Amino acid sequence: MNEAVLTHVADRIGFITLNRPEKRNALSPELISGLIAAFEAMKINDEVKVVILRANGKAFCAGADLAYLQQLQDFTFEENLEDSQRLRGLFDLIYSFPKVVIAEIQGHALAGGCGLATVCDFAFAVPDALFGYTEVAIGFVPALVSVFLQEQIGGAKTQELLLSGQLISSSKAAELGLITEVVSSEFLEKSVRDFADKLILKNSTFSLRETKLLLRELNRESREKSLDYAAELNARARAHPDCKKGISAFLQKTKPEW
Repeated sequence: MNEAVLTHVADRIGFITLNRPEKRNALSPELISGLIAAFEAMKINDEVKVVILRANGKAFCAGADLAYLQQLQDFTFEENLEDSQRLRGLFDLIYSFPKVVIAEIQGHALAGGCGLATVCDFAFAVPDALFGYTEVAIGFVPALVSVFLQEQIGGAKTQELLLSGQLISSSKAAELGLITEVVSSEFLEKSVRDFADKLILKNSTFSLRETKLLLRELNRESREKSLDYAAELNARARAHPDCKKGISAFLQKTKPEW
């Protein structure tokens, strides 16, 4: 049993919950494999029409588990590429999932955690949640998420977020098209559930699936080529001195000098 991810099904909704609150739901190998298994199970469950991705704790997802990334710096390129492909597989699985996926974001979604929000079809967030791709601040490259983000919000806005590395408010994230709507914390769960219920009751299962798959098919070949390149860049970046320096500084709670 993978306790890093919790699942249950109720009223045609599949709930997938990130459950590493003590680590701000950082993307460890255990969490990634748990999410892949959970989505694969929801895919073949005929009782599930819509999936809600949510998290326990104060943060939605703080991004990559940096302690694990530090270990990966001693891996070979081939080992790092294999690891990068696992994260690529998770993002692609959610993005191309044949059922609607809604993110319920109760706290900060940063770096890879912001990537999780990006690959969902809809995302609802509380006002004080922060979003951002902070990889450039630690000498890393936001390679995989860039592919999905550019497709979702366009090249100029993607460039603004990825090169600045700045954190933005949920209202700014909604303005950019990164998330769907900002909802007060006391109404977040109900708003997401109501939205899911509306999709379930008013829209054809067949039409939802085929429309989403149509949208994903439109740019599939170029997306897959870009993801191949991004996964390789991800693996190479881990071995770069800047990445080692940045992650070490982060773990020691100091600021690297660039």
